[in-house]
Amino acid sequence: MPVYQLIGGKVREAAPVYVHASGDCPEKVADNVQAYMEQGFRYVRAQMEMKGYSTYGAHSENGRPVALDLRQSRTWEPTPYVRQIPQLFDYLRKTVGEEVELLHDVHERIPAVQGLWLAKALEPYRLFFLEDLFAPEEIDFFRQVRQQCATPIAMGELFSNVSEYVPLMREGLIDFIRVHISTIGGFTMTRKIAAFGEFLGVRSAWHGPGDVSWFGHAANLHLDLAIPNFGIQEFTPWMHSEPVREIFPVVPEIRDGCLWATNLPGWGVEIDEKAAAKYALPPSGADDNTNGAWPEVRRWDGMVIKP
Repeated sequence: MPVYQLIGGKVREAAPVYVHASGDCPEKVADNVQAYMEQGFRYVRAQMEMKGYSTYGAHSENGRPVALDLRQSRTWEPTPYVRQIPQLFDYLRKTVGEEVELLHDVHERIPAVQGLWLAKALEPYRLFFLEDLFAPEEIDFFRQVRQQCATPIAMGELFSNVSEYVPLMREGLIDFIRVHISTIGGFTMTRKIAAFGEFLGVRSAWHGPGDVSWFGHAANLHLDLAIPNFGIQEFTPWMHSEPVREIFPVVPEIRDGCLWATNLPGWGVEIDEKAAAKYALPPSGADDNTNGAWPEVRRWDGMVIKP
């Protein structure tokens, strides 16, 4: 049987996903959001690469201000980011309209007081959710957010134990629980978290970045299909690119802005290990190689930024 049958069966035919649109100005972000909408996606996460700075998934070619360590290739500052993101979403709502659900990820990179200001500033633009506003060690600040605005909040991809997420869910301080299945304790634990959230009005938004294999995405999908309090699923379309499909010849289908299970036994995924061997990481220590990890991001003074 497919795993979703073993945990109770489908409550939906497929799992709607959100995809990532970015650009170095509001116009380019809007163009990329519109392109996804034309492909049938109804949920899009919008991120802007600040000119002169590095941000998620981007490298600055001419960092500003000049980093104190000139070997530093990724420079990021919170205040320009906080100033520009509300401007981005004002432009998006005026250009792409209200038919698309918009999301945004903060990546825990700003001081808590700026996070509170940002959540309030984004409220008029009706986000589907604002993600990772605070680092796990600063989650008490979610109480202030809930008291002052109604921006929906998603949190959890860095969580690893119950003391982090249970209080947030029990007190209604987050709207989407966004744990990473292998970090939180596996498929069974994640299913328990979903059941807990069902009684509290907290929906799922499992972590599904592009550096997770198809087995991880399939695990997310089988839970998505079987739980009533599903919210949205993160997905990266390049998982259907030619090299990935060479390694994983049988995977869920992406169609109508949704992931569709293969309905095969187990996870419904097949891997070609000989093909995978062709794409091995370079040896540790090779030039410009992080052995599969993300390179660090630093402020202009050289301090490493979370996460």
